[in-house]
Amino acid sequence: MRSLLFVPADSAKKLDKAMTSGADALIVDLEDSVAHDGKARARDSAAAFLREATAAANRPYLMVRVNALDTGLTEADLEAIAPAKPDAIMLPKAEGGASVIHADAKLAVREARSGLPDGHIKILPIATETAASLFVAGTFAGACARLIGLTWGAEDLSADLDARTNRGADGRWLDPYRLARVLCLAGASAAGVPAIDTVYVDFRDSEGLRGECAEAARDGFIGKMAIHPAQVPIINDAFTPSADALKQAQAIVDAFAANPGAGVVGIGGVMYDRPHLSRAERLLARMKIL
Repeated sequence: MRSLLFVPADSAKKLDKAMTSGADALIVDLEDSVAHDGKARARDSAAAFLREATAAANRPYLMVRVNALDTGLTEADLEAIAPAKPDAIMLPKAEGGASVIHADAKLAVREARSGLPDGHIKILPIATETAASLFVAGTFAGACARLIGLTWGAEDLSADLDARTNRGADGRWLDPYRLARVLCLAGASAAGVPAIDTVYVDFRDSEGLRGECAEAARDGFIGKMAIHPAQVPIINDAFTPSADALKQAQAIVDAFAANPGAGVVGIGGVMYDRPHLSRAERLLARMKIL
């Protein structure tokens, strides 16, 4: 998943439009974009949308951002949306593997009631939205078979830290949020799942988004969340490997295949070792999914 577009669950118009946005995944949002007194209506809207959208041909991956486990709203969210068979939930304010295990148990009950196979609904946690979460970002490994990736967030974290801002005058992340970003990336790698970069909130700043996407792709993120459909093409372009990158990856795989058991191979005067092979294989595997 290169692009994951947030869509308010209480807006049927925006949900319908998002289906043609080109995003690899839609995040039907029951959390921040929905006021407290509108949660029940949003649940009904999300369920109705999912029932129709899951049957559509060539549809995007469909997930629902539920409310955090400590809000008391997660149960009602899952009761409403599980029968509509989303592909995954996004779990906000997750605090390590324990939060995923907790969500896993809740999902298992709803899947059984809805006649779904155990594990049908996957989980994508937002791993850095509280101060406490930073200390357990490395505990997702082995926590749950539903885990499909990790992403991170800065807005809720800055509120939890009582910070005035999360970006400097130059627009770059300040140190606490750079740390959160790195912990997400490392936590995902440790858990053996992809890392997804956080949103770029200034949706009118295309160049700023493009630069942040390039840095994220460079560092190992495989995609980025979006808050506006206009961001989707930029994100997709940034996280789609170039023809040259794919050609090099295939050359590395072919070179090792031609030299079974080799620890190092040479291509065009450059030496490549087993870590390069692993990275090349992951890149080619991602392209088969896109």
